[in-house]
Amino acid sequence: MSEQIETEPRQPLRPALEAVLMVADQPLTPTALATSVGHPLAEVEAALQALSAEYTDQGRGFDLRNVAGGWRFYTREEYAAVVEGFVLEGQQARLTQAALETLAVVAYRQPVSRARVSAIRGVNVDGVMRTLLARGLVEEAGQDPETGAHLYRTTGYFLERIGVTGLDELPELAPYLPEMDDLEDELAEMVAPAASAAPTPTDEADAGREAAPDQEHHDD
Repeated sequence: MSEQIETEPRQPLRPALEAVLMVADQPLTPTALATSVGHPLAEVEAALQALSAEYTDQGRGFDLRNVAGGWRFYTREEYAAVVEGFVLEGQQARLTQAALETLAVVAYRQPVSRARVSAIRGVNVDGVMRTLLARGLVEEAGQDPETGAHLYRTTGYFLERIGVTGLDELPELAPYLPEMDDLEDELAEMVAPAASAAPTPTDEADAGREAAPDQEHHDD
């Protein structure tokens, strides 16, 4: 008697592709998508082409494009003004408490990686950091020579908004923040599991995201 192996039924291909692409924050190759949805590569490639054509025919405000070998949703160029207005309006909103706390850590510990900011605050700060980058309050400042993680610092716009001409004019708050040396053991525990799963040297921040106990949501 042959052994019967139970397998989970595959989800319908097109809805499965849409679901994965909807949460992706970078273009995904057909191979990666085929692995995710559990369908043959040729079927996935054909479905992606069909979905892209379908969205165009329906006049959707978004498009599914193959850029540099990866597929991702994009807004259509003809709606750029609408999107720009929405983004600029959001930038006028007040920063949330989470964003202010994250900005303070960057200001006093810069240049600093997202993983270190997460360690200091005790929550994942990826979303908040994206907000601060989008609003021009922080910027990338190279990579950590030891871990390869991206480092961040405050911008001139940040100084302008708080009314100082240099970081040396910031109030003396740094002594109340944890010292970096005290965080090294905790950071090693956070980064190590993710690094073993995806040994990309520049992914310290991603490792922190996976290991952080709480995903902090933001609405600013």
